[in-house]
Amino acid sequence: MRLTTKGRYAVTAMLDLAINTPQGPTSLGDISQRQEISLSYLEQLFARLRRAGLVSSVRGPGGGYLLAKPPEDISVSQVIDAVNETVDATRCQGLSDCQQGDTCLTHHLWCELSSQIRNFLDDTSLAQLMQRPDVMRIASRQQQRVEAGILASSP
Repeated sequence: MRLTTKGRYAVTAMLDLAINTPQGPTSLGDISQRQEISLSYLEQLFARLRRAGLVSSVRGPGGGYLLAKPPEDISVSQVIDAVNETVDATRCQGLSDCQQGDTCLTHHLWCELSSQIRNFLDDTSLAQLMQRPDVMRIASRQQQRVEAGILASSP
């Protein structure tokens, strides 16, 4: 399985953005703080997400990012694709040359698994993730932690 940090972070950041969109544009600094993802890494990811048409940027004071489409219209697989990730369970990246240029015994099994994973990610939208009680509980805890940290550091 080859879903790297890039794909995981992109999905996490997009879900954070979806959850916080009702409050208006969300800064990458806020996402960085809540999700503990480096700001420079988020900048790279969001450049790709913007080029893919999944987010739009708002400049100026109070600016940040917004989803370019409703969360129900953005699948997890679209986010992963936007940052040039693949979800592939084969050793050969699906090229059928896994055993010295030939197809290995279990190649088709791993291809079917990759297909099942892809279908699952295609069928899972940001909106569906936002409806999960566990996701919303974690998002609330993260926000409280950030607010407590800000309040604790205020004069």
